Amino acid sequence: MNPDRHYRLRQWKSRAMIGLCVGALLVAMAPLLSILYEVFSRGVGVIDWRFLTERQYGETDGAGGIANAIYGSVLVVGFASLMAIPMGVLAGIYLSEFGRGRLASTIRFFADVFANFPSVVIGLFALIVFVPVIGHKAVGAAAFALGVLMLPLVARTTEESLRLVPDHIREAGHALGISGWRVTLQVTLSAGRASVITGAMLAIARSFGETAPLILTLGASTYFAEGLGDPSNALTTIVYNGATGAYSSYAVAQQRAWGAAAVLLFIVLTINVVVRFVTLRKQAASGGAR
Repeated sequence: MNPDRHYRLRQWKSRAMIGLCVGALLVAMAPLLSILYEVFSRGVGVIDWRFLTERQYGETDGAGGIANAIYGSVLVVGFASLMAIPMGVLAGIYLSEFGRGRLASTIRFFADVFANFPSVVIGLFALIVFVPVIGHKAVGAAAFALGVLMLPLVARTTEESLRLVPDHIREAGHALGISGWRVTLQVTLSAGRASVITGAMLAIARSFGETAPLILTLGASTYFAEGLGDPSNALTTIVYNGATGAYSSYAVAQQRAWGAAAVLLFIVLTINVVVRFVTLRKQAASGGAR
């Protein structure tokens, strides 16, 4: 075959494959862009200062703002993070640095199972076990459900992050006479902290978007919760109740649902952008970015 013809044929094949990849990307992006456009076009017009700072004052018609729902979401995810992130990081450290044999394999297996477990089942478990103890739906039961969902994700991302730390960094710590646990906490964990933080933030972003566990365990209070034993509200329950006609004034509730959905989407996107920024900074610091 003529070398020039062969070169042109390879060029056409390359362009065709690039075109197919771009087409596949556009097909994959179309639903995402459609969702973003629909939510923000319908929700941004509802959002104002009063909407963000006033609580819901209509228990049956769903009128008012979403301040109590924003507060409830932050409160529940915050308590869930306090429970899940330290335990998940410690579990990840054990699996990466010390976990060997059948016990470590069992922990990994159950972590993978729970990472893909239906969230509604976790919410149902919290409803059966914790709600009767508290006496009613409350922040504590919802935080437990979200914590269970966050724990395996944090554990597995921490394990994988620490496995990426080169062995010579650990060996350098041991060569200086530092004890094993100090090498793990002060050297290995410090070297992989950006990835560990990224995994924790992704778990937090996922928790903000959970709906089923909160519907079952949190309640739909129009007031601000004062502690783990109080019922509360959340952005996802505002969206669910407004979209399903749980209030008498469907039009008002639906507008609040679109506004709450826009606020929720903004929070999740912000967390993901911060995660991406931290990841890129880590790559640049290690020489991975060009």
